[in-house]
Amino acid sequence: MIRRNTPVPGRGRTGGAARLRALDGLRLIAALMVAAYHYGGRNGDISRAWGGSPAHQFPYLSGAFAYGCLGVQIFFVISGFVICLSGWGRPLRSFVASRIGRLYPAYWAAILLVTAVFALPWVAFKALAPSEVLTNLTMLQYPLGVHRVLGVCWTLWAEMRFYALFALCVVLPGATRGRVVLFCAGWTLAAALAQSSHEPFLNTVLMPQYAPFFIGGVGLYLLHRFGHRDPVAWTIVLVSWLIGQHYAVAGLWHPPSAHAFSYRSATVVVAVVTAGFAAVAAVALGAFRWADWRWLTVAGALTYPFYLVHEHLGWVVIGALHRGAGLPSYATLLLTVGLMLLLAWALHRWVERPLTPRLRGAIAPRR
Repeated sequence: MIRRNTPVPGRGRTGGAARLRALDGLRLIAALMVAAYHYGGRNGDISRAWGGSPAHQFPYLSGAFAYGCLGVQIFFVISGFVICLSGWGRPLRSFVASRIGRLYPAYWAAILLVTAVFALPWVAFKALAPSEVLTNLTMLQYPLGVHRVLGVCWTLWAEMRFYALFALCVVLPGATRGRVVLFCAGWTLAAALAQSSHEPFLNTVLMPQYAPFFIGGVGLYLLHRFGHRDPVAWTIVLVSWLIGQHYAVAGLWHPPSAHAFSYRSATVVVAVVTAGFAAVAAVALGAFRWADWRWLTVAGALTYPFYLVHEHLGWVVIGALHRGAGLPSYATLLLTVGLMLLLAWALHRWVERPLTPRLRGAIAPRR
């Protein structure tokens, strides 16, 4: 039997550097999946950068790239795991400071950088009005109905709502195994009721289509902290996977037609979602304990700034390299990803590293 609030020996609050490094590596894989989708798995503005549909640029890979958007769901599972880990035993003010310090410095830099690049006269993409850019700095532009500087910011809005729910229900009263289990069960039921009610406010707060992924990640952290013989935690993970795959299929599957470039196989969607849950589960249970490589920590640090800048600035780089310099499609793709990773490193080195601790300290000073 597992005592309710006793961590398994050797699996304390952090759970071991090797496993967290493996999680960092998984973050990078998810980010590269999203980049593959944005660069070669859909039409839209990226077609202007390529000078035609990505399906013509990557005739053999564009279909696979179309599933890269599921990297977001994998991000949400990882987020559920990490937020439960970081919020356990932490005061509310410290938790809030850690989240604000993590999200905002690189985000502000990305907003200003993308706006400045799009304002250049030779760039084909239009910058937003100053008022809209200023509103974007709050990270609340999505619910306010303001045009977005960054297309990926909708996922940050989902993350913020998850942080708020977890802070109010778990961090504020104090994290215990029972309280976390109750949070997962309550949110699962409430999200299902919100879906059936068709009430916009409840859907906004409870996020039925994304809740299973966050909840699944929390359940996986319970397995990580208290051991793999916890039937309640396994039930949380299983139910979350069952509901999550439903929403993933419902949101991404389209009937096949000659013009439905977004067509995806429901079977493959389920397989990718399952692989994401399984990968985080493997990290949680220590299967990647051997992956104790320092470069994975660097990879994890680059993931967030890369995720922020890769889409819009990638359009500009692809247009310059492919249409401007005449580089082949695959060379352009690889070079663009490399340049975005280099930019992410610069943002991490000269924005996140100096500003994050200062912002955290301003919100929750050390006594």
